Amino acid sequence: MKHLTALILASSTALFATAAAADQTNIRVAMQLEPPNLDPTAGAAQAVDSVVYSNIFEGLTRFMSDGSVVPGLAESWEISDDGLVYTFHLRSGVTFHDGSTMDAEDVKFSLDRARAEDSTNAQKALFAGITDVTVVDPLTVQITLGEPNGAMLFNLAWGDAVIVAPESIADAATHPIGTGAFMFDNWVQGDHIDIVRNPNYWGTPAALESATFRFISDPTAAFAAMMAEDVDVFVGFPAPENLPQFEADPRFQVLVGNTEGETILAMNNAQAPFDNVLVREAVAHAIDRQAVIDGAMYGIGTPIGTHFAPHNPDYVDLTALSAYDPDRSRELLAEAGFPDGFTTTLKLPPPSYARRGGEIIASQLRAVGINAEIENQEWAQWLENTFRGYDFGMTIVSHTEPMDIGIYANPEYYFQYDNPDFQALMTTLTSTTDPEERSNLLAQAQTMIAEDYVVGFLFELAVPTVARAGIEGLWLNQPTAAIDLTGVSWP
Repeated sequence: MKHLTALILASSTALFATAAAADQTNIRVAMQLEPPNLDPTAGAAQAVDSVVYSNIFEGLTRFMSDGSVVPGLAESWEISDDGLVYTFHLRSGVTFHDGSTMDAEDVKFSLDRARAEDSTNAQKALFAGITDVTVVDPLTVQITLGEPNGAMLFNLAWGDAVIVAPESIADAATHPIGTGAFMFDNWVQGDHIDIVRNPNYWGTPAALESATFRFISDPTAAFAAMMAEDVDVFVGFPAPENLPQFEADPRFQVLVGNTEGETILAMNNAQAPFDNVLVREAVAHAIDRQAVIDGAMYGIGTPIGTHFAPHNPDYVDLTALSAYDPDRSRELLAEAGFPDGFTTTLKLPPPSYARRGGEIIASQLRAVGINAEIENQEWAQWLENTFRGYDFGMTIVSHTEPMDIGIYANPEYYFQYDNPDFQALMTTLTSTTDPEERSNLLAQAQTMIAEDYVVGFLFELAVPTVARAGIEGLWLNQPTAAIDLTGVSWP
């Protein structure tokens, strides 16, 4: 009987070890928001890039975890002396996940589609300076600009600039086919997305055989899932108050890095009373940024006074322009013709920084006479009604795109700021290649929108990641909204 028991125990142990070993080739990654679709070239939701950037889709260039821009599908390039012609040399032997060859024709299709008049690309402005895309041969493509663009290689690294194929783009929203180290496998909407290793990847193969992205929006459920080890990694963990508990548990590692996420209280500049700069300034002075960071993010986040990442060397600290001063806020409201305040809407998308922060900000605004009526919206509703429909007075969202101060030059962007001087400044910046002059222009741009109080600048979003101990290769910082698994492995 003892021998039989020992045999059973030994067999069970062997089976457990085999299962555990098998699990080391798979990873279960949780994130708070489910992407509305999986085509990064046709939507604004950062959750799309979180799943597909680098994993499924790739561009001519790409961001690394430190924010640097390196070759992607283009292995090299030359820039003409006048800065107007970029000649890209593509990697040979690259195929899409359906087996078709990726070549210069696909690059031309992708960029022409992104810059087309009817383009639905959320960052169409990235491609506005392109006047022509020419196929030289199957592995060479030339991009011609109307004027020099010092950020061209940077722009081509965005998720909005990934290379797609005309044969498969129609189904990219639900069945994306790219060139990345992972292939799309399955999407159970409302629950998870599965990706599997691409056996024919042109570069270094992924160490993982497969990965599952799960969507857990509720902070309490996120904590429970990690503690039960139902997921291996949670990127953007939504309950920062629980981080000390994970840090004290040897089963886990906690990474807290920077993002490009400027979190703002956006105001509808085309709608009264926010078309009055005095009202916008009053709102800005009513907000105690540190109280929002402490209350909503448990102290994780960096106050900002303009739309620029504090870790960027060109950042200008302008927080003093919108310092917390409720008395000044009341004075400005009276000067603007609202001595008794006013009522407006505050539309809040699902992320905890918005929902938690919104409650705090509504209370602060109420103290100076502004009644902000909160409406919680699901992500699809926020995108459709608030972002695209302009149906809001105020809203809170974190802009995670890298170096995206240029959005303030687009009067049709959702907060509808229309300043010809700022637009001209951005045009000059685009055509400037000298690093020192670009820094000067960026300082001017930051100052202009801060002094115009376009929005209420809150804080730079941190990205806390909770992971099982031993997992390697996770990004600490997020220079773009991506959960890049191409270099992730178990020990």
